Amino acid sequence: MKISIAAAFVSVFAASALASPSTSGKPPSNAVYKNPHASVEARVKDLLSRMTWEEKQAQLIQGDVRHYVDANNHVNKTALQSMAPNEAGAMFAAMIPRDDLAIAINATQSFLLHDTRLGIPSLMQSEGIHGYLDLNGTLFTSPLGFACSFNPDLVEELGDIVGSEAESMGVNNIFAPVLDLSRELRWGRVEENYGEDPHLTGELGYAFVTGLQGSKKAGTGKSAKYRVASMVKHFVAFGSPEGGLNTAPVAGGERDLRSLYLPPFKRAIKDAGALSIMSAYHSYDGVPAAANSHAMNDVLRGEWDFKGFVSSDAGAIDFLCSIHHICETSTNGVTNPAPAIIALNAGNDMEMAGSTMHYLTTVDQVKKGNLKASVVDEAVSRILRVKFLLGLFENPWTASNYNKVIHSKANVEFARKVDEESIVLLENDGTLPISESIESIAVIGPQANVMQYGDYVLHGVFERGVTPLAGIQSYVGKSTKVNYAEGCKLWSNDESEFKAAVKAAKKSKVAVVMVGTWSRDQNELWQGLNATTGEHVDVNDLALVGAQLKLVKAIQATGTPTVVVYISGKPIAEPWIKDNVNAVVQAFYPGEQGGNALANILFGKVNPSGKLSVSFPTYVGSLPSYYNYNKGGRSIDPGHIYANGTLVFGHQYVLGTPVPMWLFGHGLSYTTFTYESVKVAQSKISAKASQVEVEVKVKNSGKVDGQEVVQVYINDVVSSVVTPVMALKGFKKVAIKAGKTVTVKIPIKISELALWAQSQKYVVEPGVFQVYVGGSAETATLATNFTVY
Repeated sequence: MKISIAAAFVSVFAASALASPSTSGKPPSNAVYKNPHASVEARVKDLLSRMTWEEKQAQLIQGDVRHYVDANNHVNKTALQSMAPNEAGAMFAAMIPRDDLAIAINATQSFLLHDTRLGIPSLMQSEGIHGYLDLNGTLFTSPLGFACSFNPDLVEELGDIVGSEAESMGVNNIFAPVLDLSRELRWGRVEENYGEDPHLTGELGYAFVTGLQGSKKAGTGKSAKYRVASMVKHFVAFGSPEGGLNTAPVAGGERDLRSLYLPPFKRAIKDAGALSIMSAYHSYDGVPAAANSHAMNDVLRGEWDFKGFVSSDAGAIDFLCSIHHICETSTNGVTNPAPAIIALNAGNDMEMAGSTMHYLTTVDQVKKGNLKASVVDEAVSRILRVKFLLGLFENPWTASNYNKVIHSKANVEFARKVDEESIVLLENDGTLPISESIESIAVIGPQANVMQYGDYVLHGVFERGVTPLAGIQSYVGKSTKVNYAEGCKLWSNDESEFKAAVKAAKKSKVAVVMVGTWSRDQNELWQGLNATTGEHVDVNDLALVGAQLKLVKAIQATGTPTVVVYISGKPIAEPWIKDNVNAVVQAFYPGEQGGNALANILFGKVNPSGKLSVSFPTYVGSLPSYYNYNKGGRSIDPGHIYANGTLVFGHQYVLGTPVPMWLFGHGLSYTTFTYESVKVAQSKISAKASQVEVEVKVKNSGKVDGQEVVQVYINDVVSSVVTPVMALKGFKKVAIKAGKTVTVKIPIKISELALWAQSQKYVVEPGVFQVYVGGSAETATLATNFTVY
């Protein structure tokens, strides 16, 4: 349907409503907005009253410091003075060398503060989903990886490091965390998320935002409260696109929105206090995210009382006409104002650069009466509010010691710890851990001697870090012979190097074969260079690419005990590997210390404690594979194709099964844990109560100290609408000494039991709720129940 601006957005104003303040000079030094001790709201109100429409429009637009940095990375002052006042809301500040970036940031802020009429500083923005986006910033494992730690305290500290490194550079708005759900695994951006579950995603999102935003920056006024603003993304329901295709429509209704997609955002925004949000590219139920007034105005502002600002993703405002076609595209070189009018009315406050900048039409449309002045004022107020909360009017500068803060020794050491808690042991017949006195080990595969960080890293970063091969070599020293062979390339069907790999395996006591997926840095991804994960890199299969599976089979056929390590940005569907090798380890794109962490796991210095944040399908045709499917959604009468070719026909599926290889929460240890008893504090509880406590006794029944993630799943036994067969509602990671038993208490919020009823409200319905406790969605069989009245 074509939208007519005149029909949809006519609004006539009196001339006085559009009157601009005097521009004869700078406001007095005692203006309220300049007073660091005045309240944030008083400062916002005062500054807004002094702004011209052109100055207001500039606050709604993101610029880029690279626009006025020349080929030698020097600031072009003429370009700065020409461009910065018109795109002063925020600046993307990244992808140039660190020292040059510091100069550019300080030059920009100095110009805006001292050489513009009102002296409004800019937000300085960058990426930070698994490390501050700097060529030598501390790089952590991918978000899908550190979500496998199931450790909110660890994630909060990770967020704190990202925030401290960014703050030292004068970067104050970080595009993180990503709270989309990984429920469509063909999608290229699975690696950026915290997995498939809304509860885990919400808890880790809360932790990351809390750590990232931190306490206020030094040298700021009384009204400042934070050092860095988190920009939570992508609002909302972005992670389940049709066909797994990036930016494709997402199907669903209000119940899915309220039950799955909104809860993680609510936890990070309403509870943790995230200051900014990025809307998404896609449409949900036919409404583009950047034009979704229901999500941004009704829910975000109306229900959650969000006071920060919403930014579009890069180029997403232009998508409203060029991709979604809810308005006409720009023609004859004249920018169509319709996307700006639609998005601003829907609550999308800032336009991120990346295509035609439609928000540059704001002033004209206000003066023509097509856009309410109050809509613009509200959007500008939200952006200014965040700037005051960050103390930017007092201290927008880089720190003098940024080179000591970024990539400190302590931060690098913590990156190793994060990897150690995030690596998941999927299968093990006792081959792992490898004995430290082993005579020889083969390290084989195209992932063994490279770094795979995933997306949202800078060009050149893959040249640093500890590879798996280097980590193993460092761990064993000269006492163990390490026989390395690449075997094959990641993407090639060439088997010419198999012979060397087989030879390495035959002369070794154990073979570790490293295979998986790969991504690229941001520049390369946008160029379309080959990759199998990342933004704009979607796949139609989840099997290994090229000759990788054949390589694994060749090594396994030697008879040498074979350990497969998946280094990937998403689950890999290779059932043969699960059924035929001695052990399988998953490392979702490790961080810069990934090689050392992996070695510590393989040799038993560290007992693995990671749990899958996402289920592994048996094959791509069995998608979706998430554990928390709705009742009636996964009937099982499987068929099978045996190795000798015998066919046994079933119904679900005729020659296969919808059951995943490994379910959410799965992860083995070098010890065993026994769940001995479970109880709830109250067998009957009011729907108006705050929480119910689940208590379980867990014994480390093995001979090695270890950590276990105790997981609590709930099933609403009888409900007025269809609910999941089970859903994670609580978890806790606990360290247990060998032979010891601990009592673990996990509170479950009663509000977590609510469903989105047919009355279009959240309701905690009376009835029986079954409780399942265990070490994964599959093994959570220890059960009890309670009744809500």
